[in-house]
Amino acid sequence: MNELQLSKRLQTVVSFIPKGSILADIGSDHAYLPCYAYLHGYITKAVVGEVADGPFRSAKQQVEKCGLSHVISVRKGDGLQVVASNEVDCVTIAGMGGTLISNILEAGKEKLTAVKRLILQPNVGAHIVRKWLLENGWELMDERILEEDGQIYEVLVAERGNPYRPYTQLHVELLLGPFLLKERNEVFEKKWALEMNHWRDVIEQLKHAKKEEAMKKKHQLIETLRMVEEVLKR
Repeated sequence: MNELQLSKRLQTVVSFIPKGSILADIGSDHAYLPCYAYLHGYITKAVVGEVADGPFRSAKQQVEKCGLSHVISVRKGDGLQVVASNEVDCVTIAGMGGTLISNILEAGKEKLTAVKRLILQPNVGAHIVRKWLLENGWELMDERILEEDGQIYEVLVAERGNPYRPYTQLHVELLLGPFLLKERNEVFEKKWALEMNHWRDVIEQLKHAKKEEAMKKKHQLIETLRMVEEVLKR
């Protein structure tokens, strides 16, 4: 992977960037995504944010190697704190857990005033990101699910709007994804077959649990399993 050839996961993220955007890519690692996005005409400028020294140096070197330091600013800092208010209109956060992505968005809410689109790729916990979007006035516009190198990824795209619009069965669609549930492609079916098998294993392990916390977890899992099985039977 480099600035000319992205992974399928990052290529999917880039495909949702509106042409002419000014991008903030948070947790960019090697800055391949913003370099690719600029070289392929998706963005006019970018801010790259990295909190750790190693990835910050890697991103800086990559931008310099591509001769893009005049349009891509690599900054060291935590989450959206690297961005000035009204500086960018599109934000990408890819390759982190859903909880961390939500925490970054929550901590940097004041930096999102001029942002028109969020493109978020949680490695796990996509439902946590959907919940944050719902609670903060961001409407889910599209979703993708894909498999690459044996890993399953979800990409969520949101804009300001009516956050309830995509949902008809809120509780289950927050978990499964309203657009993904409608499409139900092979990767989606595979993901939820694996998840449900895992839940069944955990329920079996907790079968004789006596501690209140373990019993509570077992009942929650049984309820979630029934809900997902019911929806996926339709």
